[in-house]
Amino acid sequence: MPAASRPLASDPLVALADRCVQCGLCLPVCPTYGRERMEAESPRGRIALARAWALDTIESGPLGDAHLDHCLGCGNCETVCPAGVEYDALLVSARGRQRERRGASALQKALEALVVRPRLLGPLVGLYRHTRSLLPHRLQLLPAPPSPASAGSPSGRRTPPVQSAALFLGCMAGPYEVNARGALIRLCAAAGIDVVVPPGQTCCGALHAHAGNIDGAAHLTARNREAFAGHPQVLTLASGCHKAVAGAIDGEALDALTLLDAHSDRLAFHPHAERIALHLPCTQRNASGSVPALRRLLARIPELMVIEIDVGFGCCGAAGNQMVTDPARASEYRQPLLDQFAASGASRLLSANIGCRLHLGNGTALPVQHPLEFLAEALERANDPLPPLESSGTRGAR
Repeated sequence: MPAASRPLASDPLVALADRCVQCGLCLPVCPTYGRERMEAESPRGRIALARAWALDTIESGPLGDAHLDHCLGCGNCETVCPAGVEYDALLVSARGRQRERRGASALQKALEALVVRPRLLGPLVGLYRHTRSLLPHRLQLLPAPPSPASAGSPSGRRTPPVQSAALFLGCMAGPYEVNARGALIRLCAAAGIDVVVPPGQTCCGALHAHAGNIDGAAHLTARNREAFAGHPQVLTLASGCHKAVAGAIDGEALDALTLLDAHSDRLAFHPHAERIALHLPCTQRNASGSVPALRRLLARIPELMVIEIDVGFGCCGAAGNQMVTDPARASEYRQPLLDQFAASGASRLLSANIGCRLHLGNGTALPVQHPLEFLAEALERANDPLPPLESSGTRGAR
């Protein structure tokens, strides 16, 4: 329904916007405002813009669209808002109307189509693995993915299982998180947790929702709700998927780090005299809430020195697919973190969100890993082999 004919008093976007009291407490935590120092690049400015569009008091155009496009969706503003503004819901709604008006780019449509087709995505990622070094630098938008066989056969300490949990795979995580999934299985087996992979699951839909494809996101939500029906606990590996998964399922979405922390008394780690850098993604801080759990798990490793990298604008700039659709801008948010990492003397960088790892990993030659990979490496091992990853019907998403 066009804005002019939409009943304004009942417009849900206007209702969301009217909760904003314009206090400005969101400005200091907003990455785009920190970079631009411009009101239109702040949550407060974008809320006013979306409200004015909905009320048809200002005309939409490329300049306003750019301000809305630049939002990284980090969620920092929601954590400090005294009025409880649901900024993420407002952003998705505003971008949905924006997409109805102007459509989406060919690149955005291609990305949305690709991530829900694992049978096409897998071979393309494999091709990219073999040809990346031959591509011009501007086309090397992501680091090379690991070999499908690089995770090897799980082995280590095993504890009699005391519970089970279902694992959400994700889309890009399918080919890129081979090692992280293997690490999770080793750690869960040591903690006495069985992990199963329900068939029929798909992309979480966050990429679609934050680009205004609300119907596409809703379709993926319905598929995941059906796939995880009957599973009371669903584990996420990527903090960027956590909120969408939590909204899709009937059970409890739990960051895998949180679950392992709850059973950490069953995990023993050998001394690891190493200096590592830790990046805490926006979504881990604001959505999955697993930062305290991760810090406690790392603190259990004797002799480990952890340096948290946190300079810059409060976000690495990956922002879902913005590292692909606007790589130059995304790299400006990333660079301060890479500089801090390089100056830290750390030998590797850990980050719990796949988008952040891909973005950061594409800017350094040092290893960038999921924290689970490092924890599994430090896990005390016995000689008994672990069982393979269980599946309740297939190997993963269709």
